[in-house]
Amino acid sequence: MLIGFGAPVSGAWATPQNLGSFAKRAEELGYDSLWTFQRLLTPADDSTVGPGYRSVLDPLLALTFAAASTERIRLGVSIVNTPFVPPAVLAKQAATLDVLSGGRFDLGLGSGWSPEEFTVSGTSSERRGARTEEYLSVLRTLWEDEVSGYTGEFYTVPPSRMAPKPVQRPGPPVLLGGTVRAALQRAGRLAEGWLSRSATDLSRIAEDVAVVREAAEAAGRDPEAVRVVCRGVVRYGAEAVGEDGARLPLSGSAAQIRADIEWLDGQGITELFYDLNWDPAVGSPDVDPKAATARATEIVEALAPRRP
Repeated sequence: MLIGFGAPVSGAWATPQNLGSFAKRAEELGYDSLWTFQRLLTPADDSTVGPGYRSVLDPLLALTFAAASTERIRLGVSIVNTPFVPPAVLAKQAATLDVLSGGRFDLGLGSGWSPEEFTVSGTSSERRGARTEEYLSVLRTLWEDEVSGYTGEFYTVPPSRMAPKPVQRPGPPVLLGGTVRAALQRAGRLAEGWLSRSATDLSRIAEDVAVVREAAEAAGRDPEAVRVVCRGVVRYGAEAVGEDGARLPLSGSAAQIRADIEWLDGQGITELFYDLNWDPAVGSPDVDPKAATARATEIVEALAPRRP
């Protein structure tokens, strides 16, 4: 299983210095990938969302910044919500990032959930699944075809050209998020893989993986070739328990977390990234930046991949 790291994009540790230095250090330590996420805004009463959502850098700009500080580590976003970005705009941004990074970009897409973000974007939350499928078609014609074109219910691409093309051909790998069965099946049918979310119950993630892979096989695809990328919400240093009283995976000591990684490897996950943006002592905008950086530094070192 590949091991990645969540870039400093949320809260106190999300500084220009940290974004560059953690990207470099993650690459030096052998992490396989670096990940960001999107949050446009939060409600005025932000007590309804976690602290990690309150102050978030733009995910693609942050990855572009990180690309300039690295050479080999892959750069992924988990996720950009398709209703909030026109597909032609995202196709251009993704192709540009792929060119500037030398072909290291992975594009994760979601369908959105925040009412405030739908309102401010002037978009609808209705029929998100159908819109997502058309969105993928638009991205692919703009990346793949010399002369692009598409006519659908939601999107139209007049005969046109988009250049430069991405370095990765036919385009950056596209992974889909989602938790309901239809979304899991869509990822298996149409995308290079599936992305779990921060609230995913890791003790039952094998059930979601099975749905994704069954859908891939039914669509005539190799189910084992479908990537499963897990956001690992790390609770380092102290055990956390769920409603059933059992210890939550990825909580406790470095040794406990490494043991959890070995177990998750057997659940069908192909890649996991440690995301410290969900750690209140790191990703909250209210904590001391030096303390947040020190804690994140300790964790990135303690959990670094061990290579044969």
